[in-house]
Amino acid sequence: MSSPAATLENVLYEKKGAVAYITLNRPQVLNALNQRTWEELRAAFADARDDAEVRGIIVTGAGDKAFAAGADISELAKATAVEAEKSSSYGQQVLNLVESLGKPVIAAVNGFALGGGCETAMACTIRVASENAKFGVPEVTLGLIPGCGGTQRLPRLVGKGRALQLILSGGMIGADEAYRIGLVNEVVPAADLISRAEAILKPILANAPLSVKFALEAVNNGLNTTITEGLALEASYFGLCAGTEDKKEGTEAFLQKRKAQFQGR
Repeated sequence: MSSPAATLENVLYEKKGAVAYITLNRPQVLNALNQRTWEELRAAFADARDDAEVRGIIVTGAGDKAFAAGADISELAKATAVEAEKSSSYGQQVLNLVESLGKPVIAAVNGFALGGGCETAMACTIRVASENAKFGVPEVTLGLIPGCGGTQRLPRLVGKGRALQLILSGGMIGADEAYRIGLVNEVVPAADLISRAEAILKPILANAPLSVKFALEAVNNGLNTTITEGLALEASYFGLCAGTEDKKEGTEAFLQKRKAQFQGR
């Protein structure tokens, strides 16, 4: 499949080895998410999903001020109710793609992650923030509500009470507070952000690709069910893993005291 990189304007997309790097690239407007950017994000993530050589993804923002400072307000200001619902649904579809990619996606959050930027980070598998990162969902200050998954993913990540405080106040929190409430996994100096994201990916990429995929699906899908249904789901994914060549290789390698060579089959 040909890479969409040549046709992208607002997103940088490159692959190095098993890692794809997706960078929101509108630093002059703090990487604000207009419709074109959402479309390009979708194209880049779809390519990363379909490329068998890509095993993990790191998403970040260009420049040192912002991951993504939310929606493009000039675009939003002109939107009718019908257009706004359509753009909300589109953003949700893109972030559902990110969340259910079947491959780990690390958000390397540099600077502002507000509105759609915060929602993008929340759809990722793991979030690492630079010390200067700022998080918030300020849509209520514009007469709106979070529209790209914020009202659903934030309470699942940090709990209902903390989520509602952030959503209803429209306020911002710093990286340390985001870490304290469980919104981000780690806080690191800005200079170390990408290398730390790569270091987090490294042990994940050493594991069986199908196991990683099914574990992601078990967690994501199980969270939307009862514990009983989730456990049944886990057992079925466990069975699927057991039928793979990688399970045979992994168990044999362990018994033979050697490093497993996984093929993703």
